[in-house]
Parts: sequence; structure tokens; C-alpha cells
Amino acid sequence: MNKALSYIVKSIVAKAVAKEARMGAPLLRLYFYDCFVKGCDVSVFLNGSGTLISEKLSNTNINSTRGFDVIDEIKFVVEKKCPQTVSCADILTLAARDSIVLVNTTTLNLEKSN
Repeated sequence: MNKALSYIVKSIVAKAVAKEARMGAPLLRLYFYDCFVKGCDVSVFLNGSGTLISEKLSNTNINSTRGFDVIDEIKFVVEKKCPQTVSCADILTLAARDSIVLVNTTTLNLEKSN
């Protein structure tokens, strides 16, 4: 699945960056917000329930954080190919890496779980 996963992520990120050249930055920002402090827990992707306001829908993020649709599309395709195998944290990590490469032609080695 590693090669297939990399291909899926890279192709969807490439499509998103081709559609909107600035999409690389929001994907990297999502990675930073979710993973920088205490490791990737994908808390930024959780939806609120009832009176609980999630990070995703908080006043800080609601109008400034983008890229959720790209990660959602990747997760949808990956789940069809290999259900309940790849975490959103790994998808976010790969998407951030690929967005940097596509936008800047620079590589970045980020660790993902095994």
C-alpha cells in the first residue's frame, strides 16, 4: 500500500495545487497546527457536536484554515482502496510533504507512524 498510498496522496494534492496554486500553504498549516506541539492527533479535523465547538469550527480557524476538503478527498479514496488502514495523521503528513515539493521543488522528511 505504501506506493499506492503515496501515489494517491500526491495525485490529489497535485490536482488541488494545480487548481489553486496557494493550496500548498494551507496543507502545511494544517500539519503545523495539528502535529507541531504534541504530535499528530488530527484534533483539528474533528467536527463539533451539540454545544461543543471543535478546533475546526472555532473562531480562530473557521475562516482561516483551509485544505480540509483535500484531506477529506484523499481519505475517501484511500478508504475505498484499503479500508481502516491509513490514519488521517499519516495522510496529513504525506499531503504536507507533497504540497511543499509541488510548490517549492524542495523535499521535507517528515515522520509518519508505521
